[in-house]
Amino acid sequence: METQMTLKSLLTGAMQRHGERIAVRFEGQALSYAELFRQSCRAAHAMIAAGVTPNTRVALMMSNCAEYAVADQAIVQSGSAKVPLNDMLGEEEIRYIIADSGARLAVVGANFFEIVQRNRQHWPELTTIVGLADAADCPDGIIPWQAFLATGADSVPAVEIGPDDLARITYTGGTTGMPKGVMHSQRTATLNMYAHVMEIGLLDDERLLLSSPLPHSAGSLMMAGLIKGATHFIERRFDPETVVRRIEDDGVTFTFLVPTMIYRVLDWIGDSRPDLSSLRTIMYGAAPITVERLRQGLAVFGPVFMQLYGQSEVPNFITRLRREDHRLDEHLVHRLKSCGQPAIMADVRIVDDNGRPLPPGESGEIAVHTPYNMLGYHAMPEKTAETLVDGWVHTGDIGMQDAEGYVYLLDRKKDMIISGGMNVYSVEVEAAVQACDGVSQAAVVGLPDADWGEAVTAFVVPEAGAEPDADGIIAACRDRLSAYKRPKKVYFLDAMPLTTYGKLDKKTLRRWADEGRWG
Repeated sequence: METQMTLKSLLTGAMQRHGERIAVRFEGQALSYAELFRQSCRAAHAMIAAGVTPNTRVALMMSNCAEYAVADQAIVQSGSAKVPLNDMLGEEEIRYIIADSGARLAVVGANFFEIVQRNRQHWPELTTIVGLADAADCPDGIIPWQAFLATGADSVPAVEIGPDDLARITYTGGTTGMPKGVMHSQRTATLNMYAHVMEIGLLDDERLLLSSPLPHSAGSLMMAGLIKGATHFIERRFDPETVVRRIEDDGVTFTFLVPTMIYRVLDWIGDSRPDLSSLRTIMYGAAPITVERLRQGLAVFGPVFMQLYGQSEVPNFITRLRREDHRLDEHLVHRLKSCGQPAIMADVRIVDDNGRPLPPGESGEIAVHTPYNMLGYHAMPEKTAETLVDGWVHTGDIGMQDAEGYVYLLDRKKDMIISGGMNVYSVEVEAAVQACDGVSQAAVVGLPDADWGEAVTAFVVPEAGAEPDADGIIAACRDRLSAYKRPKKVYFLDAMPLTTYGKLDKKTLRRWADEGRWG
């Protein structure tokens, strides 16, 4: 079995089995499995000719496109280590990630050419840059993609890859400082793919719609789909109308969205009745869906929702809330506040500040042990030692586990509010504010306060056409929250700020308040 613990051993057979089935559709392009495999082998041979060997870092820096799938599989075939860069990253983060990872080769979209040209002097180890553009549009020193492919052979590269070789370094979307490089071996990455296929229940006729960034969770879902022979509809960016049209016109069976995207799709559908009968799964992560919105979603889509909870250190599957858990029965509705039970290969426990396990019902840090835990943080041994303790990843999330094993996320350690000496979990306050009339989205943070230490502060995006007021929201929370948990202030926004990874950016909310944006 150990000889099979590489992504190459897992994906090569899959590519050859599925032949003329369509693997990827993107903006009018259609790549069969045979063509995707042929192009990825060519790109892998070209990478090897440029000095890439197992463990060599190869950066992918592009918006969603068909070439991402080819380059991704070329990394698999060459045995190199992928360094995926989200195309919403800032220039400073890009400069840091390429330098820190020591990437030797990068495949770069045209929208990144200016950043690459400005920063090349910071990347002495980056010797080969391939650009997704014609020769006329590639700056000096950037090799056009088609010219690069033309130098490679169609055959499967004969490279020796071991389970302990590095498969990828994924940089976390940290809210403070520069991101940390999370390292995964071929073994952990392969086992994580098995977990994806098992947990999602992917079928051979799956048609996946992927409109969130491929360097993040969507890319892992695509790789899992390729194992099963699925067709992948890749979108350059999320658009609610496109989601509905793909389901109606192309028979999409699976899509991955964050809750904000689900809300936008529901708002776009409104009172219309599109044919969504092909859809079997809406997988979501990053946050729970509110009960009100789930009620709407079940009415529109049916029982298709599945929530995942994971992080780069333990990709995507620490827990999962199954389709059958998304129920509105009075005796089960409390489960919707959870992120589900541990995944098949995951052991999860709640621990105190000394790492000791806590009994059901008590809150503490979520710790997890899986066969796909990270190896550690790249070049950060102290951070690794803090997070990875005796084989357990300490997630930095505060949670509670009930007697049935359902895990409830209460807060990030760094987001927990201490108001008047009492611990306040922002998730609980957000749920109360979210339930108020006229509220579409809510986020809660603690802001410095002379009396309270930290004042519970709510940020609200109103529903379309609604005009909720701060006093009304605070008053409505009186029936739902203890006095020390209630918001002291409420600010209104047109939209929530998001991190480059599509998650709510509470650091920006704090900064906006500090800058006096609301007077």
